Amino acid sequence: MAASNETIQYPDGRVELKPEAFEEISASPLFNRDLAPVKVSERNWTTYNYAALWISMAHCIPTYMLSSGLISAGMNWWQALITILLGNTIVLIPILLNSHPGTKYGIPFPVFARAAYGTYGSNLPALMRAIVACGWFGIQAWIGGEALHTFFSAIIPGWPTLLGGPIGGHMTTEWLSFLLFWALNIYIIYRGMDLLRKVENWAAPFVLVMTSLLLACAIWKAHGLGYLLTQQSKFHNLGEFWPIFITSLTGMIG
Repeated sequence: MAASNETIQYPDGRVELKPEAFEEISASPLFNRDLAPVKVSERNWTTYNYAALWISMAHCIPTYMLSSGLISAGMNWWQALITILLGNTIVLIPILLNSHPGTKYGIPFPVFARAAYGTYGSNLPALMRAIVACGWFGIQAWIGGEALHTFFSAIIPGWPTLLGGPIGGHMTTEWLSFLLFWALNIYIIYRGMDLLRKVENWAAPFVLVMTSLLLACAIWKAHGLGYLLTQQSKFHNLGEFWPIFITSLTGMIG
């Protein structure tokens, strides 16, 4: 374990501030606990935790909706599969590059961005990322609420009209399902990353099991994969395929 005047470097490459250096930056007006470097002893996410998070991010209803949308747009099964695989691979590269400083130094993205944008300029990319995250969270929350609404409709007789007619184009129970799903997510995030880590540890294998069951059910309902695997692409040349591919790939990356 190597040490400098202000930092301690561990054999695995991770770096943390010495206690006296941490106390020094604590006096800065720019300091707050959310942006402070995380001590090595508190970096408790393992390889499984990150794998579980990635599984939960990749195996979700919007991804399934996109894949079915690609086939509806005219792709055959392997074109859709390659588009999704390529999109996930492309987005993985900046994620890994972005995560390296956080893993090594225990700093969040807004602090890392200061190296390129400056102390105050880093607020811009942080806000841009936050706005995009809010939009994506809204999409995910609505889709999750729709899943809850479908579940409640299956187990509670008369659920869709239980609270009256539609409001804003959707049934009242749809809005209630959305709010329930939204509130559950907000509660987990409010409790912090430790609870999120514990939820992901259980959610990832559960998602894989349920996805496998869903796939088996879909194959049974469709009487096999024959039609899907033999379905031809509607695009006869690269000129027809390229515009749909680029649009779909951009959507997958987003």
